[in-house]
Amino acid sequence: MRLFIVEDDPYWQQAIQAIVQHQPEFRIVACCGNLAQALRTVQTEAFDLMIVDLGLPDGSGIDVIRAARRHQPEADILVATVFADEGNVVAAIYAGATGYLLKESTPAQWGAAIEELRAGHSPIDPKIARHILGAVQQGRAAGPFRDRSQGPDARAGAAGPNDPKLTPREMEVLQLVAKGFTLVEVARFLNLSPNTARVHAKAIYRKLEVSSRGEAVFEASALGLI
Repeated sequence: MRLFIVEDDPYWQQAIQAIVQHQPEFRIVACCGNLAQALRTVQTEAFDLMIVDLGLPDGSGIDVIRAARRHQPEADILVATVFADEGNVVAAIYAGATGYLLKESTPAQWGAAIEELRAGHSPIDPKIARHILGAVQQGRAAGPFRDRSQGPDARAGAAGPNDPKLTPREMEVLQLVAKGFTLVEVARFLNLSPNTARVHAKAIYRKLEVSSRGEAVFEASALGLI
C-alpha cells in the first residue's frame, strides 16, 4: 500500500509515520508540508492512500483532496485534522474524502480507521458525524459542486427527493453502500458480478453528480433517498 502524507507539522508527520510503521504492508511514497508541493506531487506520484491535513500554511488541504480525486480516483483519502466544524467537514466530503479522523484520536483509532478504509468503508469520527447529520437535517449542506443555499432541492430542474431517478437496482446498491459494504460485498449480496456492481455505482455517481462513496451517501441523505 503506497501512502502519501500531506502534513505541515513535523510532530504530526512523525506521529503518522510511527503509526504506519506498525503496518509493514505500507510504504510511504511522499510526504509534503504545504499545498503547492502536494499539488505538484499528486500529479506525479502514484498512491493508494492519502492522509491529509486541512490546515496547510499556504492554503487548504481540501484543494489537495480535489486534485487527488482527479488524478488518483481509486485512492482512499483520510482527512486527519483538528478542524471539526461543519463547513470543513462537508467541504472535505464533497471534495472526495473517504474518511475523516481527528488528530487527537488514539493510535488504535488511527489503525482502525486505516483498516476500515482498506476494507472499503468510510470511517468518520463520531464527533464529526454529528456535524454531517446536522448539515443534512437542516438542509444547508453547502458543497463546492453546487449551490444549496435554498436547501437540498435547490438544483436546476429539481423535482424533489426522487429527481435523480435511480432505478430499483441502483437504490439497492446505494443502500448497501450506505451501510458500509464494499462493491464486492454488494455484488455477492445481490447476486451480481463485481463489474455489474461497479457499473451501477458509476450510474449512481453520475445521477447524483458526485465522484466518491462518501459524497454519494451524503448526497443521498440530503435528498432523502436513504
